Amino acid sequence: MSGRLDLRRGVVVSAEPLEVEVAGERRRAWADTILLGAMREGDEVVVNVVAVELGLGSGGFDVVHVNLTRGLGGGGGGPEHVLKLNYTSLQHPVEPVEGDAVELFGGMRGKAQPRTEGGGVPVAVLPLHGHLAPAAWAAAQTSPGLRVGYVQTGGGALPGSLSRDVAALRERGLLCGHITAAPAYGGEHDAISTVGALDAAARLGWEAILLGPGPGIIGSDSAYGHGGMAALDNAHASLSLGLPTLISPRLSSADPRDRHRGLSHHTHTVLNLLLAPVDVALPQGYAEIASELSGATGERHNLLEATPDLASYAASGLPTRTMGRNLQEDPIFFAAPLAAGHLLSKTTPGDAGVGVPRT
Repeated sequence: MSGRLDLRRGVVVSAEPLEVEVAGERRRAWADTILLGAMREGDEVVVNVVAVELGLGSGGFDVVHVNLTRGLGGGGGGPEHVLKLNYTSLQHPVEPVEGDAVELFGGMRGKAQPRTEGGGVPVAVLPLHGHLAPAAWAAAQTSPGLRVGYVQTGGGALPGSLSRDVAALRERGLLCGHITAAPAYGGEHDAISTVGALDAAARLGWEAILLGPGPGIIGSDSAYGHGGMAALDNAHASLSLGLPTLISPRLSSADPRDRHRGLSHHTHTVLNLLLAPVDVALPQGYAEIASELSGATGERHNLLEATPDLASYAASGLPTRTMGRNLQEDPIFFAAPLAAGHLLSKTTPGDAGVGVPRT
């Protein structure tokens, strides 16, 4: 039956890195310790093996579903009353970051913050998680001390604790915070909606927002059935609040798939479907891409150029590989978020809800 869980019993044989023995086979695994607690050698666990069985390139490990040895006691009661992953076997309570808004409006629960025209915290919409580190680094290089945070949405991995990039960026001070917006969960703050997360980011003192999916974008080799469509929803969420909205385009010079070479069909589709104009980052020095992006944006969207510092980013110690290719093999993939981060850090509110470079 399609859609059923593929669960197997196993035993933890290594806690770091996590490995589980399943039917006599030692297999890589991942456990969301925020939900499940610590894993120790000898623990009996149930793992979801579907990603490995399907041969997914970005999900080449089993995921622990429950720890039978030490995970059945529960986490104790708390004040939280809102569920994430609700009506699934992993539903759990969170304190939504949107709840703080009640205090701002005279105790009137549910009253929305007024929509602004061309004001507010600028937002860079990322097409996939591989853009996060370059964009955050470029923003920090351009405007040291700028408070840039990350709002994680659907489209890729949902657990907020999965990303090594987020952990590295937080440790180096390149991100000031991490909000997971439903259906994503487990960040430093949880938001019920993407709009709620963006509104909360401003109240948390963020000065710029990187908005996009977690690792491992999903796809179905179709026009609309892929995680890249999250960029459309995310851009609309930003535009609905009147925030300056910048698209970081998905580009590649080496992707073996024609639909992703040059300007990816993911970004092209989003630009076609957007209900309002946005800014689009254009990395300087790539004439063919400039022509392609110019055609995709037309007269409706605003193309902004910036020079990506690929050499300095390559020496930064941050991730320089994407889908098996390194920065030297696919430089334009990294050039796009580097340009977007530079532009984001130099953006002030405009007159029509799109960004205007700072002078």
